[in-house]
Amino acid sequence: MTYHLPAGKAVDGALAVDVTPEKAGWDHSSLRVLHLPPGGSHTFDSDDSEWIVLPLSGGCTVAAADDFGQETFELTGRESVFSGVSDFAYVPRDARTTVTSHGGGRFALTGARCTRRLPARYGPASSVPVELRGTGNCSRQVNNFGAAGTFECDKLIAVEVITPGGNWSSFPPHKHDEHRPGQESVLEEIYYFEFADHDGTPGLGYQRVSPSGQGQGTDVLAEVRDGDVVLIPDGWHGPSMAVPGHHMYYLNVMAGPGDERAWLICDHPDHAWIRDTWPDRPVDDRLPLYTAPERSA
Repeated sequence: MTYHLPAGKAVDGALAVDVTPEKAGWDHSSLRVLHLPPGGSHTFDSDDSEWIVLPLSGGCTVAAADDFGQETFELTGRESVFSGVSDFAYVPRDARTTVTSHGGGRFALTGARCTRRLPARYGPASSVPVELRGTGNCSRQVNNFGAAGTFECDKLIAVEVITPGGNWSSFPPHKHDEHRPGQESVLEEIYYFEFADHDGTPGLGYQRVSPSGQGQGTDVLAEVRDGDVVLIPDGWHGPSMAVPGHHMYYLNVMAGPGDERAWLICDHPDHAWIRDTWPDRPVDDRLPLYTAPERSA
């Protein structure tokens, strides 16, 4: 099994990234990244999965139709993942959805197989909690647009993480590949990466996944660049390292078999102590890169 998919290795037609459960060799999590030219559109069937349409750059119209009618949402989007929080749209299972972009752009479709059909909904950027996690060179920003407890889904969990250049995130390494009630949940995870350039020079970073003794024994040490994907069916994942001078973005998509939709993790015992040092150090003063816009009156 190939766990690191460099940009261009998961292309399927109009989709720059197309990771399905079948292609990943697992049961639940999906990710598509759609590139649309100005005036372009793309239609897909959600089948047995729920989806969140999240603009990475540009805005779009999302029209979701099923036996109950049609819902249409106008997404303002954003210039890039480094410029601001985006609004988004939730699309239920068993629907046909068309994404259309007047100005063109790139759009992430984060998906998870599910059993419940929830209503199509709009998620305003102002409702997205922006969290600062860690301190010192472990500081990072988390945009919890689709986190458990933040936005209702049946199975899908999705968040964005921004790591300033030179910092480490997904640290201490952690895992979620065993069912231990109240302590750890089983979640398949996808990382999708983008990087801020510097004077036209592309950025890069590194991603580590090490065997935990569970599942397939996933073992990855990858140099990651714009558009790369890393699949994590099991194992300790982290650190995610951003080279100096280039901010790193990754989109996390997670889902699993548990009845409870929860992100419960176990820290690597060799590195868990690092959390105890965080209260004594300030958060990186480059963060937050941005905050969610104010709610309109």
